[in-house]
Amino acid sequence: MSALGRSSMRCSNRLGEIDEGLYSRQLYVLGHEAMQRLAKTSVLVSGMKGLGVEIAKNIILAGVKSVTVHDLGNAQWSDLSSQFFLSESDVGRNRAVASQQHLAELNSYVSVTAYTRELSESFLAAFQVVVLSNSPLEEQLCVSDICHARSIRFVLADTKGLAGQLFCDFGENFVVNEPSEAEPVCAYVQHISQGNPGVVTCRDGQGHGHGFADGDFVTFSDVEGMSQLNGCKPRAIHVLDEFMLEIGDTAFFAPYQRGGVITQVKVPQLYSYEPLRAALAKPKIKAMDDRGHSLHLAFRALHAFVAEMGQLPRPRAQADAKRLLELARGLTAHQELLDEGLVRTFAHVSAGELSPMAALLGGLAAQEVLKAASGKFLPLAQWLYFDALECLPKQGTALLTEESCAPRGSRYDGQIAVFGADFQEKLGRQKYFVVGAGAIGCELLKNFAMIGLAAGKGGSITVTDMDTIERSNLSRQLLFRQRDKLKSETAAAAVRHMNPMTRVTAQPHHVGPDTETLYGDDFFTALDGVANALDSMQARAYVDGRCIRYLKPLLDSGTEGTKGHVQVIVPYLTQPFRSSMDLMESAVPLCTLRHFPSTIEHTLQWARDEFDGLFKVPAENLNKYLEDPAFLEGQWTTQDLEGVRSSLQEKPRNWQDCVCWARQHWESLYRHAILNLLHAFPPSHETSPGVPFWAGPKRCPRPLEFDCDNSTHMQYIMTAASLFAQTHRLQVPRDRAAARETLRAMAVPLFQPEVGVRIPVTEEEMEEAPAGVDEEQLAALKQELAEHRRALLEGGCGSSHRMEPIHFEKDDDSNSHVDFIMAASNLRAANYGIAPADWHKSKRVAGRIVPAIATTTAAVAGLACLELYKLVWGHQDLGSYRNSFLQLAEPLLARFQPLAPSATYKYGHETWSCWHRVEVPGISTHGEELSLQELLDQLQLMGSERPVLVLALICPIPDAPPSLQGVHGLPVRTVLCGVTILYASFWAKQKREAQLARRLTQLVSGPPGAAWQPPRILVLDLVCEDQQDDDILPPVHVQLPCG
Repeated sequence: MSALGRSSMRCSNRLGEIDEGLYSRQLYVLGHEAMQRLAKTSVLVSGMKGLGVEIAKNIILAGVKSVTVHDLGNAQWSDLSSQFFLSESDVGRNRAVASQQHLAELNSYVSVTAYTRELSESFLAAFQVVVLSNSPLEEQLCVSDICHARSIRFVLADTKGLAGQLFCDFGENFVVNEPSEAEPVCAYVQHISQGNPGVVTCRDGQGHGHGFADGDFVTFSDVEGMSQLNGCKPRAIHVLDEFMLEIGDTAFFAPYQRGGVITQVKVPQLYSYEPLRAALAKPKIKAMDDRGHSLHLAFRALHAFVAEMGQLPRPRAQADAKRLLELARGLTAHQELLDEGLVRTFAHVSAGELSPMAALLGGLAAQEVLKAASGKFLPLAQWLYFDALECLPKQGTALLTEESCAPRGSRYDGQIAVFGADFQEKLGRQKYFVVGAGAIGCELLKNFAMIGLAAGKGGSITVTDMDTIERSNLSRQLLFRQRDKLKSETAAAAVRHMNPMTRVTAQPHHVGPDTETLYGDDFFTALDGVANALDSMQARAYVDGRCIRYLKPLLDSGTEGTKGHVQVIVPYLTQPFRSSMDLMESAVPLCTLRHFPSTIEHTLQWARDEFDGLFKVPAENLNKYLEDPAFLEGQWTTQDLEGVRSSLQEKPRNWQDCVCWARQHWESLYRHAILNLLHAFPPSHETSPGVPFWAGPKRCPRPLEFDCDNSTHMQYIMTAASLFAQTHRLQVPRDRAAARETLRAMAVPLFQPEVGVRIPVTEEEMEEAPAGVDEEQLAALKQELAEHRRALLEGGCGSSHRMEPIHFEKDDDSNSHVDFIMAASNLRAANYGIAPADWHKSKRVAGRIVPAIATTTAAVAGLACLELYKLVWGHQDLGSYRNSFLQLAEPLLARFQPLAPSATYKYGHETWSCWHRVEVPGISTHGEELSLQELLDQLQLMGSERPVLVLALICPIPDAPPSLQGVHGLPVRTVLCGVTILYASFWAKQKREAQLARRLTQLVSGPPGAAWQPPRILVLDLVCEDQQDDDILPPVHVQLPCG
């Protein structure tokens, strides 16, 4: 069967009813078994306000069997501030009925129905998971009792203004099949003692500590001597220190000799939960901070208040806040543990409905539903409380009153109850730039529409994304449907439908240096802020640089599986975007990839490089050779040009030639290369007496023997031959039977050790300068290729030798790309005794696919929009802002104050951050553009004969350090714009004078005749006299009269 045939059967044979094209990114988070359990789960979500619809949306996108949405109430104006599937025309309609059709459109595999009667025990019995939101305490207790007795998983979620709660009861015997999202920990054994308990000494692949935790279960492989441990049943460990751990009785095992890998085994765990009635009195609260206890009492008191008064506390009503506090005091004997200020503020905002809070708690709650349905990841035990009261203005009592927070019959009443009407108008005037309309971008735009960002006079949102919608996007991006095409246009249209007042413009561009004519000075200067919704670290760093240039706040968000983060970047207050180590892709040393792989990830990366080295780069080089007369004049190595010659000589005529090429390449990679490595470093080789070379992460390889009956061997031959034919534009039938005949008939060269070839062992050896080039050999090769090219062109054969470069494409399962990489990687893994990877892992690693799930995306967008509130308020206290990290698999939510900006620029003992610059007007008092001389005059001390930079100009903000208040003058030596020198004191006098007389825009204009738009802001770098090597002065920003 062909690779294409196998690819087409992969879904039906292995996945059952799971649609891999739709759920591909989520499958890398949950796995197939968990997804299959989801597909058998029926869920009830009661309460269709903002939080309830968020939960329902997330679990429908995730692919449960069915969702029933329930609500007894009708839509109100205040619901529209967070319920994105309700419109103004729905006010007065039942919320569940109005939402059902919109929810059903999210996923055709999930049955979505609406229910509008009272909940009964017989009705609840049909569900495996029940979720309550916006529910009175009596109903919560009744439903919880029923669910606990019937082993129905129960989730309770609620938001009140800027506070939220989450509770889980999964019964008394809930099995967690896989508690953690992380890959199993693996370490390399250095020694194992005989004893009871036996002690293992081990390190990870980089020589650091082992990384295991107390109580983990492990197994062993490749241990020599104490071979009884190989493949043993999982053993519980006790960690002694970062390098040593106990593994139980080894007293009667054979003595340890060498080698071995110790690997974590994830074993099912049993958990027991209390019902709500018991958990209310003795709560187990997930500790984020010490506010959880007070919030628990505040929510309980709120239920008592509603039962007593028939309504929630009125916004900013002091009497209502006082009464709520009295009720909270009556619920605890430990008055000293009650934060009374927190309870009062909670009362002031509890009538509010906020989209960001619904998004955050909806993401957290939905992930708990998925855990309940799948048994994947560690559930919450049992309460989680959250508040973002720091979003309120510091002078809240003065700014926010009963009158300013009273309802107005507006779709924003739920938000006005928290922040007041004036703030709502301010939100409407904002101008924001959303970069990226993928999963996070869609969630941000949905929240922006709900809160009324840019929905007023003068407001605007610009969203840009050059990508089109793929099927895999639909499982986590609520704004897209199968019929849609361009991401940005579809997202903009969808949020306009959610809130017709939202002023959003869609553009199909990426943001980078080549689009600075579109997103330049005028565009950025007009903005109030930017929100990043990008995968690429490079792109995120570029946008961050633009925000620094134009002093604009930035909200940066990212996700990977159930992990997510939000960083808020505020001019002068915080550090700029930083790529933390856990978000950056660490580079694998080349010597590891080429000679000493120790993990399947190493072999997959090697196979990915092989793909480009065989099917992309040679074709590109040959085409350049044929097309460009000056090709041979380039700085090519002998190896590069030999590759061109090989491509000409290897041109296949038929399928048999392609099979022979693949077989010879197989022999070279998986046999001869390994024999050469063992010739240089035999299995018994020692780095020093008594210290084996092949130890720890260095696995001693073994050469393979080709076998036509081995499926992996044949998969390599078939895919490599097919791709080789494609790159040579040869249309041939991919005949497996004919390939077998060719393979059995052909003879391969015998192995001959390479003489004089030095194999680098360390990265330092890899980086050493290569041996000198044989100039005569290189010249002869160039001459040979020049003559061959001339003969081809004169004979009219040049076009027939052109090749087709193949670019790796991970999302087309029929193209054999992933099939080749899986086979190539698994063969190399067999060389080194590494466990092979299946097709799905091969695709994820080789395609650098980031696992993704809708729950994390929703939560991250909610956290980002909470920071947006603070930016719109204009908070200038660093302590008001929060960076966030979450990991829903645990569950973990950590929020912390951003770091203040560090020093970027310095002169002597003076330092400045990246936000500082010298701002100078580029026009004179007469309205004319300055010349360079006139600009430098503004930067010099009165009476000075040479241009002098005045350091007092660098810090334009009011709280400048005292050391900058004086005048510090530095003679200017050089003025640069980018890499262009505009002025240099060492130039001849005539050249200096001519340059100084020119207008600023003349100095930086484009080539003659070229279309060029003069900048509005000219950024100059100055080098001054007496600067030390480590001195870097802040830039000069010149405001020009054009743009």
